[in-house]
Amino acid sequence: MLTTQENERLTRVGPGTPMGETLRRYWLPSALSSEVLERDGPPVRVRLLGEDLVAFRDSDGRVGLLDAFCPHRRAPMFFGRNEDCGLRCVYHGWKFDRDGTCVDMPSEPPDSLFKTKVKIAAYPTYEAGGIVWAYLGPADRQPAPPDSELLRAPATHRHVSKTFEDANYLQALEGGFDSAHVLIMHNQKIGDRSFLSNYGATVPRIDVEPTDYGYLYTGIRARGDLQHVRVYHYVMPVTQIRGQNHAFDPEILTINGHFWAPVDDEHTATYNFMYSDNPAVPLTQKFIDESETEIGRGPADLDPARPFHLKAQLANDFHIDRELQKRTFSGIPGINTQDIAVQVGMGPIVDRSHEHLGTTDRAVIVLRRLLLEAVDVVEAGGTPRGTDPATYRALRGGNHTVEPGADWHDALAAELLVRF
Repeated sequence: MLTTQENERLTRVGPGTPMGETLRRYWLPSALSSEVLERDGPPVRVRLLGEDLVAFRDSDGRVGLLDAFCPHRRAPMFFGRNEDCGLRCVYHGWKFDRDGTCVDMPSEPPDSLFKTKVKIAAYPTYEAGGIVWAYLGPADRQPAPPDSELLRAPATHRHVSKTFEDANYLQALEGGFDSAHVLIMHNQKIGDRSFLSNYGATVPRIDVEPTDYGYLYTGIRARGDLQHVRVYHYVMPVTQIRGQNHAFDPEILTINGHFWAPVDDEHTATYNFMYSDNPAVPLTQKFIDESETEIGRGPADLDPARPFHLKAQLANDFHIDRELQKRTFSGIPGINTQDIAVQVGMGPIVDRSHEHLGTTDRAVIVLRRLLLEAVDVVEAGGTPRGTDPATYRALRGGNHTVEPGADWHDALAAELLVRF
């Protein structure tokens, strides 16, 4: 378990906090590209690491990310006019380009040099994989932009969605690396009790191998005469990469995962991604729709009044159906919704000093150690793991069976080679 002090160290993400300053050393998702599609289109509110910002696509097609409030009288830039390569505050007309430079100040005399002395806070952005990435850290520590297989896959072969969660990022992140819960909470055939009578076969053997980017994590289970191996990667600080098979379309295999971007201490923006395992097989819209619906974040699951929020929330008990629970383990429709229900139900920030961790929690334990290590490294003036894209650009997850006694590293070497 963590001490109360360690828990605070890991979960607080605002400016000036140990973890907040550590997370600012990485590129993080700030918005979907689809949210700012139009050049000179409307700005979009963004909240990331406790900071209120606005994103806009300028006349050149580049995305700017500025402080949400004008440095003049703190008027909201969300209402600004996006025009001629800059965002103009509607209160007094001060206009700023995507770098934060004031390029026009019509409320001042024409010969005034005041505009040369005023800037608005602006952060670098990088667009790839259908995501607008942002770097909120010190300029002299800015790493190379992210480079993973997802970001190199063509648009025809990938899909990214976003959902908000009313809980601290660490609860969501840890849930993504908790392999032991999958065959319990997500069990959809409770009438088949064989998974309980043969429970030993469902308890995974957890292997965690620390790396320069974070760690390689495998959950290995017995499956008949074979071993089932699920290969995950934790790319620091908030990325999961895994392999996925799809029962409704066995012809299509995908690499899946998440980026859990901390909105603030008590809210998380989860970017969910998948891309085709095979360059010759693009993703169809039918496949994307079926995948999102199966997981519980299809169009019918989203609240039209609150973009990127599920209809199922703590206020309505995540639509738990006690009759359905007699046939499925959780009684909550949608695998994604089940995860969010548990994570949000823990409270906005879990007090981990009350936990009792078991043998299958090893991946969670190592994840926490790596994050605490990163905080220590940043405080000492160093560079944390996972900031160099060369360490993670050739990763992909896997979901395969191998012969008993076989070294899965060798048996799955071909499947785990990147294709894009």
